[in-house]
Amino acid sequence: MAPWSDVQVRVEENAPDEDGNVPALVDAARRGDELAWETLYRRLYPRLRSYLGRRVGYEHCEDAVNETMTRAVAGISRFELGEVGFDGWVFGIARRVAADHHRSAGRSRRQGEAAQRSADHILSGEVPEEALVISEDHAHVRQSFSKLHPNEQELLELRVVAQLSVEDVAALLGKRPGAVRTAQSRALAHLRRLMTGEMINAT
Repeated sequence: MAPWSDVQVRVEENAPDEDGNVPALVDAARRGDELAWETLYRRLYPRLRSYLGRRVGYEHCEDAVNETMTRAVAGISRFELGEVGFDGWVFGIARRVAADHHRSAGRSRRQGEAAQRSADHILSGEVPEEALVISEDHAHVRQSFSKLHPNEQELLELRVVAQLSVEDVAALLGKRPGAVRTAQSRALAHLRRLMTGEMINAT
């Protein structure tokens, strides 16, 4: 199979415009079909890069993406479509890759940097099912996001950055979909309160 870095070049030159038939692609990938793997990779690459870039830093994210896909290739025979779809399964691997990185690189420093990058992404993107009133000073948001509980940070990253469905996030975190929706609403409300407090303190 071609190295993932080679596939990346084609991804950047020709972004995907179709999802394809994921179950059929997974079946073909399980049989060793390189084209199926490349198609699956093209679907996932932008979100994987964004998610892992914020978890491990953009200077390390390509290695993390490659490690994630390498583990996916090695484990595809054990994957079965169920509560977690293929995307959710791959992002579950990405979570473990990021955790391994934090353990080897210094958890506290890396998680603090990841929190700031995730806050920036939430500023520039659309938050599912919610709308944030955001200060012009992004530093307030970064500081507020870093004060969220790690579980709140991860939930928002999986929903906003990875763009996983509520059902996939629920399966990954071992929660019910309704509990994920509630936790997401509470996390966003917590972020708003922190932002408000930071802006008041800055005046």
